[in-house]
Amino acid sequence: MKNKITFLVLLLCIACGEKKTDDKMVKEESPDKVKMMTLDPGHFHAALVQKKMYPQVDSTIYLFAPKGPEVQDFLNKINSYNSRKEAPTAWKVEKYLGDDYLEKMIADKPGNVMIVAGKNSKKIDYVLEAVKAGLNVYADKPLVINPKGFKKLQLAFDIAEKNGVLIYDIMTERFESTTLMQKTFSTLPDVFGELVNGTPYEPAISKESVHHFFKYVSGQPLVRPAWFFDVNEEGEGIVDVTTHLVDLVQWEAFPDQVIDTNNIEMVKAKRWPTVLTTDEFQKVTRLEGYPDYLEKDIKDDKLRVFCNGEMVYKINGKHAKVSVIWNYEAPEGTGDTHYSIMRGTKSNLVIKQGKEEGYKPVLYIVPHQKDGFEEVLNKAISDNIAKQFKGTTMEKMQDGSYKINIPETFKIGHEAHFGQVTENYLKYLKAGKLPEWEVPNMISKYYTTTKAYEMAKKN
Repeated sequence: MKNKITFLVLLLCIACGEKKTDDKMVKEESPDKVKMMTLDPGHFHAALVQKKMYPQVDSTIYLFAPKGPEVQDFLNKINSYNSRKEAPTAWKVEKYLGDDYLEKMIADKPGNVMIVAGKNSKKIDYVLEAVKAGLNVYADKPLVINPKGFKKLQLAFDIAEKNGVLIYDIMTERFESTTLMQKTFSTLPDVFGELVNGTPYEPAISKESVHHFFKYVSGQPLVRPAWFFDVNEEGEGIVDVTTHLVDLVQWEAFPDQVIDTNNIEMVKAKRWPTVLTTDEFQKVTRLEGYPDYLEKDIKDDKLRVFCNGEMVYKINGKHAKVSVIWNYEAPEGTGDTHYSIMRGTKSNLVIKQGKEEGYKPVLYIVPHQKDGFEEVLNKAISDNIAKQFKGTTMEKMQDGSYKINIPETFKIGHEAHFGQVTENYLKYLKAGKLPEWEVPNMISKYYTTTKAYEMAKKN
Protein backbone atom coordinates (compact mmCIF):
# COMPACT_ATOMS: atom_id res chain seq x y z
CA MET A 1 0.00 0.00 0.00
CA LYS A 2 2.81 2.36 0.93
CA ASN A 3 4.50 1.73 -2.42
CA LYS A 4 1.25 2.48 -4.27
CA ILE A 5 0.84 5.81 -2.46
CA THR A 6 4.46 6.75 -3.23
CA PHE A 7 3.89 5.92 -6.88
CA LEU A 8 0.70 8.02 -7.04
CA VAL A 9 2.46 10.99 -5.42
CA LEU A 10 5.26 10.68 -7.97
CA LEU A 11 2.75 10.68 -10.85
CA LEU A 12 1.02 13.73 -9.38
CA CYS A 13 4.33 15.63 -9.16
CA ILE A 14 5.17 14.80 -12.76
CA ALA A 15 1.72 15.94 -13.91
CA CYS A 16 2.03 19.20 -12.00
CA GLY A 17 5.44 19.77 -13.47
CA GLU A 18 4.12 19.29 -17.02
CA LYS A 19 1.25 21.67 -16.45
CA LYS A 20 3.58 24.33 -15.05
CA THR A 21 5.79 24.10 -18.16
CA ASP A 22 2.75 24.49 -20.42
CA ASP A 23 1.40 27.49 -18.49
CA LYS A 24 4.66 29.37 -18.20
CA MET A 25 7.65 29.22 -20.51
CA VAL A 26 10.78 28.01 -18.70
CA LYS A 27 13.66 30.50 -18.60
CA GLU A 28 17.12 29.07 -19.25
CA GLU A 29 19.57 29.73 -16.41
CA SER A 30 22.27 32.09 -17.75
CA PRO A 31 21.85 35.34 -15.78
CA ASP A 32 24.63 37.28 -17.52
CA LYS A 33 23.34 36.61 -21.03
CA VAL A 34 21.02 38.72 -23.16
CA LYS A 35 17.86 36.70 -23.79
CA MET A 36 16.02 37.37 -27.03
CA MET A 37 12.29 36.94 -27.60
CA THR A 38 11.02 36.99 -31.17
CA LEU A 39 7.46 38.22 -31.53
CA ASP A 40 5.24 37.46 -34.54
CA PRO A 41 8.05 37.07 -37.15
CA GLY A 42 6.11 37.91 -40.30
CA HIS A 43 9.16 39.23 -42.20
CA PHE A 44 12.33 37.31 -43.08
CA HIS A 45 14.44 40.02 -41.40
CA ALA A 46 13.50 38.50 -38.04
CA ALA A 47 15.48 35.36 -38.87
CA LEU A 48 18.47 37.26 -40.26
CA VAL A 49 19.25 38.55 -36.76
CA GLN A 50 19.94 34.89 -35.88
CA LYS A 51 22.08 34.12 -38.92
CA LYS A 52 25.09 34.19 -36.56
CA MET A 53 25.73 33.61 -32.87
CA TYR A 54 26.74 36.28 -30.34
CA PRO A 55 28.83 35.42 -27.26
CA GLN A 56 26.77 37.64 -24.97
CA VAL A 57 23.41 36.25 -26.17
CA ASP A 58 21.78 33.14 -24.74
CA SER A 59 21.47 30.39 -27.33
CA THR A 60 17.76 29.90 -26.59
CA ILE A 61 15.30 32.00 -28.61
CA TYR A 62 11.86 32.47 -27.09
CA LEU A 63 9.30 32.61 -29.88
CA PHE A 64 5.77 33.97 -29.47
CA ALA A 65 3.57 34.00 -32.56
CA PRO A 66 0.28 32.99 -34.13
CA LYS A 67 0.27 29.70 -36.00
CA GLY A 68 0.75 29.91 -39.76
CA PRO A 69 3.19 29.78 -42.68
CA GLU A 70 5.11 32.90 -41.60
CA VAL A 71 6.24 31.48 -38.26
CA GLN A 72 7.06 28.21 -39.97
CA ASP A 73 9.23 30.08 -42.46
CA PHE A 74 11.07 31.65 -39.51
CA LEU A 75 11.65 28.24 -37.93
CA ASN A 76 12.82 26.80 -41.25
CA LYS A 77 15.40 29.57 -41.63
CA ILE A 78 16.70 29.06 -38.08
CA ASN A 79 16.98 25.33 -38.79
CA SER A 80 18.87 26.02 -42.02
CA TYR A 81 21.37 28.22 -40.16
CA ASN A 82 21.82 25.52 -37.53
CA SER A 83 22.36 22.76 -40.11
CA ARG A 84 24.56 24.53 -42.66
CA LYS A 85 28.08 23.17 -43.19
CA GLU A 86 29.96 26.46 -42.88
CA ALA A 87 29.82 28.19 -39.48
CA PRO A 88 26.59 26.53 -38.30
CA THR A 89 24.65 28.24 -35.54
CA ALA A 90 23.35 26.50 -32.43
CA TRP A 91 20.05 28.21 -31.67
CA LYS A 92 17.42 26.44 -29.61
CA VAL A 93 13.82 27.62 -29.96
CA GLU A 94 11.31 27.62 -27.13
CA LYS A 95 8.06 28.41 -28.89
CA TYR A 96 4.56 29.41 -27.94
CA LEU A 97 2.06 29.48 -30.80
CA GLY A 98 -1.41 30.87 -30.17
CA ASP A 99 -3.67 33.86 -30.74
CA ASP A 100 -2.69 35.35 -27.36
CA TYR A 101 1.03 35.38 -28.25
CA LEU A 102 1.55 39.03 -27.21
CA GLU A 103 -0.19 38.61 -23.86
CA LYS A 104 1.78 35.40 -23.27
CA MET A 105 5.12 37.11 -23.94
CA ILE A 106 4.28 40.01 -21.59
CA ALA A 107 3.09 37.62 -18.87
CA ASP A 108 6.05 35.21 -19.02
CA LYS A 109 8.90 37.56 -20.03
CA PRO A 110 11.52 34.79 -20.39
CA GLY A 111 13.80 37.29 -22.14
CA ASN A 112 14.80 40.93 -21.85
CA VAL A 113 14.89 41.93 -25.54
CA MET A 114 11.94 41.76 -27.94
CA ILE A 115 12.78 41.31 -31.63
CA VAL A 116 9.98 42.22 -34.00
CA ALA A 117 9.84 42.12 -37.81
CA GLY A 118 6.47 41.64 -39.41
CA LYS A 119 3.26 43.52 -40.08
CA ASN A 120 4.16 47.18 -39.83
CA SER A 121 0.60 48.12 -38.88
CA LYS A 122 0.97 46.23 -35.58
CA LYS A 123 4.59 47.03 -34.82
CA ILE A 124 4.18 50.24 -32.83
CA ASP A 125 1.54 48.60 -30.60
CA TYR A 126 3.96 45.73 -29.93
CA VAL A 127 6.67 48.27 -29.10
CA LEU A 128 4.39 50.16 -26.71
CA GLU A 129 3.37 47.02 -24.82
CA ALA A 130 6.98 45.86 -24.60
CA VAL A 131 8.38 49.08 -23.10
CA LYS A 132 5.44 49.31 -20.69
CA ALA A 133 6.48 45.85 -19.48
CA GLY A 134 10.10 46.94 -19.06
CA LEU A 135 11.42 45.14 -22.14
CA ASN A 136 14.07 46.39 -24.54
CA VAL A 137 13.04 46.58 -28.20
CA TYR A 138 15.04 45.64 -31.29
CA ALA A 139 12.80 46.24 -34.30
CA ASP A 140 12.95 46.05 -38.05
CA LYS A 141 12.04 49.23 -39.88
CA PRO A 142 9.68 51.00 -40.12
CA LEU A 143 8.49 51.47 -36.57
CA VAL A 144 5.48 53.49 -37.81
CA ILE A 145 3.66 53.93 -41.12
CA ASN A 146 1.32 56.88 -40.51
CA PRO A 147 0.91 60.03 -38.36
CA LYS A 148 -1.22 58.18 -35.80
CA GLY A 149 1.59 55.68 -35.31
CA PHE A 150 4.11 58.51 -34.99
CA LYS A 151 2.27 59.90 -31.95
CA LYS A 152 2.40 56.44 -30.35
CA LEU A 153 6.13 56.28 -31.07
CA GLN A 154 6.74 59.53 -29.21
CA LEU A 155 4.85 58.08 -26.25
CA ALA A 156 6.84 54.83 -26.47
CA PHE A 157 10.16 56.70 -26.24
CA ASP A 158 8.90 58.59 -23.17
CA ILE A 159 7.89 55.33 -21.46
CA ALA A 160 11.14 53.61 -22.45
CA GLU A 161 13.15 56.40 -20.85
CA LYS A 162 11.15 56.18 -17.62
CA ASN A 163 11.51 52.39 -17.51
CA GLY A 164 15.21 52.39 -18.39
CA VAL A 165 14.89 50.33 -21.58
CA LEU A 166 16.05 50.91 -25.15
CA ILE A 167 14.15 51.11 -28.46
CA TYR A 168 16.35 50.63 -31.50
CA ASP A 169 15.49 50.15 -35.16
CA ILE A 170 17.67 48.01 -37.42
CA MET A 171 19.51 50.37 -39.77
CA THR A 172 21.58 47.92 -41.83
CA GLU A 173 22.51 50.39 -44.58
CA ARG A 174 24.85 52.30 -42.26
CA PHE A 175 27.19 49.31 -42.63
CA GLU A 176 27.21 49.11 -46.44
CA SER A 177 30.85 49.76 -47.45
CA THR A 178 30.32 52.38 -50.20
CA THR A 179 27.93 54.33 -47.97
CA LEU A 180 30.43 54.22 -45.12
CA MET A 181 33.11 55.41 -47.54
CA GLN A 182 30.88 58.20 -48.88
CA LYS A 183 30.27 59.41 -45.31
CA THR A 184 33.98 59.25 -44.49
CA PHE A 185 35.02 61.30 -47.53
CA SER A 186 32.33 63.89 -46.75
CA THR A 187 34.13 64.62 -43.46
CA LEU A 188 37.41 65.47 -45.26
CA PRO A 189 37.36 69.22 -46.12
CA ASP A 190 40.35 68.98 -48.51
CA VAL A 191 38.48 66.49 -50.69
CA PHE A 192 34.81 67.35 -50.23
CA GLY A 193 34.74 70.89 -48.92
CA GLU A 194 31.40 71.20 -47.20
CA LEU A 195 27.85 70.19 -48.10
CA VAL A 196 26.12 72.77 -50.30
CA ASN A 197 22.62 74.02 -49.47
CA GLY A 198 21.20 72.73 -52.75
CA THR A 199 17.80 73.44 -54.28
CA PRO A 200 14.58 71.43 -54.71
CA TYR A 201 15.74 70.61 -58.25
CA GLU A 202 19.38 69.89 -57.38
CA PRO A 203 19.38 68.79 -53.73
CA ALA A 204 22.50 68.77 -51.57
CA ILE A 205 22.00 65.06 -50.91
CA SER A 206 19.88 62.55 -52.85
CA LYS A 207 19.24 58.87 -52.34
CA GLU A 208 17.27 56.46 -54.51
CA SER A 209 16.60 52.80 -53.80
CA VAL A 210 15.21 50.25 -56.27
CA HIS A 211 13.77 47.03 -54.82
CA HIS A 212 12.10 43.90 -56.20
CA PHE A 213 9.20 41.79 -55.01
CA PHE A 214 10.67 38.53 -56.29
CA LYS A 215 14.23 37.75 -55.15
CA TYR A 216 16.38 35.19 -53.34
CA VAL A 217 17.19 35.23 -49.61
CA SER A 218 19.73 32.86 -48.06
CA GLY A 219 19.87 31.10 -51.42
CA GLN A 220 16.12 30.37 -51.61
CA PRO A 221 13.31 32.12 -53.55
CA LEU A 222 11.63 34.55 -51.17
CA VAL A 223 7.96 33.80 -50.50
CA ARG A 224 6.18 36.98 -49.43
CA PRO A 225 2.94 36.89 -47.41
CA ALA A 226 -0.08 38.35 -49.19
CA TRP A 227 -0.40 41.11 -46.58
CA PHE A 228 2.98 42.44 -47.72
CA PHE A 229 1.08 43.86 -50.72
CA ASP A 230 -1.55 45.54 -48.54
CA VAL A 231 -0.39 49.10 -47.80
CA ASN A 232 -2.67 49.18 -44.76
CA GLU A 233 -0.48 46.47 -43.22
CA GLU A 234 2.98 46.98 -44.77
CA GLY A 235 2.71 50.73 -45.25
CA GLU A 236 3.16 52.65 -48.47
CA GLY A 237 6.62 52.79 -50.00
CA ILE A 238 7.09 56.39 -48.92
CA VAL A 239 7.08 55.31 -45.24
CA ASP A 240 8.73 51.88 -45.60
CA VAL A 241 12.07 51.56 -47.43
CA THR A 242 12.49 55.34 -47.32
CA THR A 243 13.18 54.90 -43.59
CA HIS A 244 16.68 53.67 -44.48
CA LEU A 245 17.29 56.55 -46.89
CA VAL A 246 16.06 59.29 -44.55
CA ASP A 247 18.23 57.74 -41.85
CA LEU A 248 21.29 57.87 -44.14
CA VAL A 249 20.63 61.52 -45.01
CA GLN A 250 20.74 62.40 -41.31
CA TRP A 251 23.62 60.07 -40.48
CA GLU A 252 25.87 61.17 -43.37
CA ALA A 253 25.07 64.87 -43.68
CA PHE A 254 24.94 65.59 -39.92
CA PRO A 255 27.08 62.95 -38.16
CA ASP A 256 26.66 62.74 -34.38
CA GLN A 257 24.35 65.79 -34.39
CA VAL A 258 20.93 65.98 -32.76
CA ILE A 259 18.30 66.86 -35.36
CA ASP A 260 15.20 68.73 -34.20
CA THR A 261 11.90 68.19 -36.00
CA ASN A 262 11.52 71.99 -36.10
CA ASN A 263 14.43 72.03 -38.57
CA ILE A 264 12.68 69.72 -41.04
CA GLU A 265 10.41 71.17 -43.74
CA MET A 266 8.64 69.00 -46.33
CA VAL A 267 8.79 70.69 -49.75
CA LYS A 268 7.01 68.16 -51.99
CA ALA A 269 6.08 64.48 -52.00
CA LYS A 270 4.38 62.04 -54.38
CA ARG A 271 3.37 58.37 -54.59
CA TRP A 272 2.52 55.94 -57.40
CA PRO A 273 1.72 52.22 -57.74
CA THR A 274 3.52 49.17 -59.09
CA VAL A 275 1.09 47.00 -61.06
CA LEU A 276 1.37 43.21 -60.71
CA THR A 277 -0.32 40.57 -62.85
CA THR A 278 -2.11 37.62 -61.27
CA ASP A 279 0.70 35.29 -62.34
CA GLU A 280 3.34 37.54 -60.76
CA PHE A 281 1.38 37.71 -57.51
CA GLN A 282 0.99 33.93 -57.45
CA LYS A 283 4.70 33.35 -58.10
CA VAL A 284 5.86 35.50 -55.20
CA THR A 285 3.17 34.44 -52.68
CA ARG A 286 2.44 30.87 -53.91
CA LEU A 287 -1.26 31.58 -53.48
CA GLU A 288 -3.94 30.63 -55.99
CA GLY A 289 -5.71 33.97 -55.89
CA TYR A 290 -6.05 37.34 -54.19
CA PRO A 291 -7.34 37.45 -50.59
CA ASP A 292 -10.43 39.55 -49.98
CA TYR A 293 -8.54 42.41 -48.29
CA LEU A 294 -6.68 43.14 -51.54
CA GLU A 295 -9.84 43.51 -53.64
CA LYS A 296 -9.74 47.27 -52.99
CA ASP A 297 -6.45 47.48 -54.91
CA ILE A 298 -7.38 45.34 -57.93
CA LYS A 299 -8.25 46.91 -61.26
CA ASP A 300 -8.66 44.93 -64.51
CA ASP A 301 -7.42 41.78 -62.72
CA LYS A 302 -4.16 43.50 -61.80
CA LEU A 303 -2.95 44.47 -58.34
CA ARG A 304 -1.95 48.10 -57.77
CA VAL A 305 0.48 48.47 -54.87
CA PHE A 306 1.40 52.02 -53.77
CA CYS A 307 4.95 51.05 -52.93
CA ASN A 308 6.71 53.88 -54.80
CA GLY A 309 7.33 57.31 -53.34
CA GLU A 310 9.47 60.41 -53.52
CA MET A 311 10.04 63.32 -51.16
CA VAL A 312 12.01 66.55 -51.28
CA TYR A 313 12.58 68.30 -47.96
CA LYS A 314 14.84 70.72 -46.12
CA ILE A 315 16.80 69.50 -43.13
CA ASN A 316 18.96 71.93 -41.16
CA GLY A 317 18.79 74.27 -44.15
CA LYS A 318 19.98 71.66 -46.68
CA HIS A 319 17.76 70.30 -49.47
CA ALA A 320 17.44 66.51 -49.54
CA LYS A 321 15.66 64.12 -51.90
CA VAL A 322 14.67 60.52 -51.17
CA SER A 323 12.90 58.13 -53.52
CA VAL A 324 12.03 54.43 -53.52
CA ILE A 325 10.94 52.31 -56.49
CA TRP A 326 9.63 48.73 -56.49
CA ASN A 327 9.72 46.53 -59.57
CA TYR A 328 8.50 42.96 -59.78
CA GLU A 329 11.80 41.22 -60.55
CA ALA A 330 15.35 42.37 -61.24
CA PRO A 331 16.98 41.53 -64.59
CA GLU A 332 19.16 38.40 -64.42
CA GLY A 333 22.47 39.02 -62.69
CA THR A 334 21.19 42.12 -60.90
CA GLY A 335 19.36 42.84 -57.66
CA ASP A 336 18.22 45.70 -55.46
CA THR A 337 20.14 48.86 -56.36
CA HIS A 338 21.10 52.12 -54.72
CA TYR A 339 22.02 55.57 -56.08
CA SER A 340 23.30 58.40 -53.94
CA ILE A 341 24.95 61.78 -54.37
CA MET A 342 26.37 64.23 -51.84
CA ARG A 343 27.21 67.61 -53.39
CA GLY A 344 30.18 69.37 -51.84
CA THR A 345 31.87 72.71 -52.52
CA LYS A 346 35.01 70.90 -53.79
CA SER A 347 33.63 67.61 -55.15
CA ASN A 348 30.56 65.41 -55.44
CA LEU A 349 30.46 61.93 -53.91
CA VAL A 350 28.39 59.62 -56.11
CA ILE A 351 27.36 55.99 -55.56
CA LYS A 352 26.22 54.16 -58.70
CA GLN A 353 25.08 50.58 -59.13
CA GLY A 354 24.31 50.22 -62.84
CA LYS A 355 25.46 48.09 -65.73
CA GLU A 356 28.92 49.72 -65.87
CA GLU A 357 29.43 48.79 -62.22
CA GLY A 358 28.27 45.20 -62.76
CA TYR A 359 25.21 46.09 -60.67
CA LYS A 360 27.44 46.38 -57.59
CA PRO A 361 27.63 49.70 -55.67
CA VAL A 362 30.68 51.79 -56.57
CA LEU A 363 31.73 55.17 -55.17
CA TYR A 364 32.98 57.89 -57.53
CA ILE A 365 34.46 61.25 -56.58
CA VAL A 366 33.80 64.04 -59.08
CA PRO A 367 36.05 67.09 -58.44
CA HIS A 368 34.96 70.62 -59.38
CA GLN A 369 38.59 71.73 -59.85
CA LYS A 370 40.88 69.13 -61.39
CA ASP A 371 44.28 70.84 -60.84
CA GLY A 372 46.08 69.24 -57.91
CA PHE A 373 43.02 67.21 -56.85
CA GLU A 374 44.60 63.81 -57.50
CA GLU A 375 47.42 64.55 -55.04
CA VAL A 376 44.91 65.67 -52.41
CA LEU A 377 42.84 62.52 -52.95
CA ASN A 378 45.86 60.21 -52.74
CA LYS A 379 46.90 61.83 -49.47
CA ALA A 380 43.40 61.51 -48.04
CA ILE A 381 43.31 57.81 -48.89
CA SER A 382 46.71 57.09 -47.32
CA ASP A 383 46.20 59.30 -44.23
CA ASN A 384 42.53 58.62 -43.47
CA ILE A 385 40.69 56.08 -45.60
CA ALA A 386 43.30 53.31 -45.41
CA LYS A 387 43.08 53.30 -41.61
CA GLN A 388 39.43 52.19 -41.78
CA PHE A 389 39.45 50.42 -45.17
CA LYS A 390 42.90 48.92 -45.61
CA GLY A 391 43.82 48.29 -49.25
CA THR A 392 41.53 50.93 -50.73
CA THR A 393 42.81 52.48 -53.97
CA MET A 394 41.55 55.00 -56.51
CA GLU A 395 41.38 54.88 -60.30
CA LYS A 396 41.10 57.91 -62.59
CA MET A 397 38.29 57.61 -65.16
CA GLN A 398 38.15 59.10 -68.66
CA ASP A 399 35.60 61.72 -67.62
CA GLY A 400 37.96 63.06 -64.93
CA SER A 401 36.19 61.44 -62.00
CA TYR A 402 37.86 58.99 -59.61
CA LYS A 403 36.60 55.49 -58.91
CA ILE A 404 37.23 54.28 -55.37
CA ASN A 405 38.17 50.60 -55.29
CA ILE A 406 37.17 49.06 -51.97
CA PRO A 407 38.62 45.62 -51.15
CA GLU A 408 36.11 42.76 -51.41
CA THR A 409 36.60 41.87 -47.74
CA PHE A 410 34.52 44.93 -46.82
CA LYS A 411 31.64 43.95 -49.14
CA ILE A 412 29.89 41.40 -46.97
CA GLY A 413 26.32 41.85 -48.26
CA HIS A 414 22.95 42.95 -46.90
CA GLU A 415 22.17 39.81 -44.90
CA ALA A 416 25.45 39.98 -42.98
CA HIS A 417 24.77 43.60 -42.00
CA PHE A 418 22.07 42.36 -39.60
CA GLY A 419 24.80 40.78 -37.49
CA GLN A 420 26.78 44.03 -37.47
CA VAL A 421 23.79 46.09 -36.35
CA THR A 422 23.00 43.51 -33.66
CA GLU A 423 26.55 43.66 -32.30
CA ASN A 424 26.20 47.45 -32.05
CA TYR A 425 22.88 47.12 -30.26
CA LEU A 426 24.38 44.67 -27.78
CA LYS A 427 27.06 47.22 -26.92
CA TYR A 428 24.36 49.81 -26.24
CA LEU A 429 22.46 47.34 -24.06
CA LYS A 430 25.57 46.71 -21.99
CA ALA A 431 26.13 50.46 -21.61
CA GLY A 432 22.45 50.98 -20.80
CA LYS A 433 22.09 53.83 -23.26
CA LEU A 434 22.17 54.82 -26.92
CA PRO A 435 24.32 57.61 -28.38
CA GLU A 436 22.93 61.01 -27.35
CA TRP A 437 21.69 61.80 -30.86
CA GLU A 438 20.10 58.42 -31.67
CA VAL A 439 16.67 58.76 -30.05
CA PRO A 440 15.93 62.36 -31.15
CA ASN A 441 17.08 61.45 -34.65
CA MET A 442 14.83 58.37 -34.75
CA ILE A 443 11.96 60.68 -33.85
CA SER A 444 13.00 63.13 -36.58
CA LYS A 445 13.35 60.29 -39.09
CA TYR A 446 9.79 59.06 -38.59
CA TYR A 447 8.51 62.63 -38.44
CA THR A 448 9.99 63.08 -41.93
CA THR A 449 8.51 59.90 -43.43
CA THR A 450 5.03 60.45 -41.98
CA LYS A 451 4.99 64.10 -43.08
CA ALA A 452 5.89 62.96 -46.61
CA TYR A 453 3.07 60.42 -46.46
CA GLU A 454 0.56 63.11 -45.46
CA MET A 455 1.64 65.40 -48.30
CA ALA A 456 1.73 62.62 -50.91
CA LYS A 457 -1.80 61.49 -49.95
CA LYS A 458 -3.10 65.04 -50.31
CA ASN A 459 -1.53 65.31 -53.76
